[in-house]
Amino acid sequence: MSIKQNKQGLRVLTAGSILQLLLGIIYVWSVFVAPVSTEYAWETSGVMLTSSFMLSFFVVGILVGGKLLLRFGTQKVVLIGGLAMSCGMFATAFLPSGDWARLMYLTYGIIGGFGVGMGYNAVISASQKWFPQNRGFATGVSACAFGFSTVIFAPLVGGLVAQFGIRSTFMILSAAALIITLSLFRFIRLPDASNPSPASAALLAKRQYTTSEALHTKEFYFIMFSLMCGTAAFFVLNPRFMEYSAQRGLAEFGTVVVMMTGVANALGRLGTPLLSDKIGREWATVLIISITALCSILMLFAQGIMFVVAVMAIAYCFGSLPGIYPVLTADYFGIKNVGSNYGAVMIGFAISALTFPMLIGLIASETAKFIVLAGLSAVGVALVLLLLKKAKEEDHGTKTVNGQ
Repeated sequence: MSIKQNKQGLRVLTAGSILQLLLGIIYVWSVFVAPVSTEYAWETSGVMLTSSFMLSFFVVGILVGGKLLLRFGTQKVVLIGGLAMSCGMFATAFLPSGDWARLMYLTYGIIGGFGVGMGYNAVISASQKWFPQNRGFATGVSACAFGFSTVIFAPLVGGLVAQFGIRSTFMILSAAALIITLSLFRFIRLPDASNPSPASAALLAKRQYTTSEALHTKEFYFIMFSLMCGTAAFFVLNPRFMEYSAQRGLAEFGTVVVMMTGVANALGRLGTPLLSDKIGREWATVLIISITALCSILMLFAQGIMFVVAVMAIAYCFGSLPGIYPVLTADYFGIKNVGSNYGAVMIGFAISALTFPMLIGLIASETAKFIVLAGLSAVGVALVLLLLKKAKEEDHGTKTVNGQ
């Protein structure tokens, strides 16, 4: 069945993409930092730390949500995730100022981040299952919507804060999350398991690993640690893109550069998964992480337009990885439990986000930082090549056993 003929799948993908745009609001935290610091009488460094809680519990939400998918089904997990996000924002609006403002780590960071992770994973998983022959396309569209949220909501949130204040903005966003979730969660359902398409049946005929079984394979660790190494450059460099813009002669365009990284991030989530449908997940991943390594070296001396190109490429490559890795996980461990298995793979993403900015921040030399980031990307490439080598060896072994 072609993409155009898969009308029910397109309805699910459309509803899921709208939900992903909503869920991506939680990544617009940089827009909130200044007004939250002023309104809640809270130092900026403390406000910024909220994003670390969000990211950590985003991954926890993906992991737990993947398990709950098997027990409660896609619709309930999407509903719970959207409601958690809405409740977290609503509670944030009523937090006292001063020391009590740190409860924002719980309301917006932990509850909100957990809800986003649950909803995100459920939508990605459902999208793959509706398009078994075009999983890169389906995952790419869904992940792109999530990434593109920053481009849409950053100026919108800024306007709301200017017009209504930060507390009312949280309440408006909470209400929007509630309405959109209640309106669309019923559309996020799975194909009829009793009558699978030939493409779905072929995928299900392969071994369907549980998360426990996947954890006992070398492939799982190649995938998880390559994701960890491949995302390091963006996590370390992203908070400093404005600063680097000023250093490289683009001080007046710093904000534009940051907005352009949001666009590049979103496009990477769509473009590279589509490419992976053509050339294979592993080779697409090798290409993307290799570009990250090259651009990390380029950042040593890039100025002006070359600097912008390097930054955009790093952002594009970072966005590509959340688009490829859910499909890569399904390729190796089956599509049935992809939600929970991808949640386990995302542990590498969380480790990267939480440890590399701190560890590489301890390096005094800027030159050394870029070299280390390029080295980490090179390790990521090597891990994917090992994954590909092992897959070819096993494929050859299977053919030999079968006498081919």
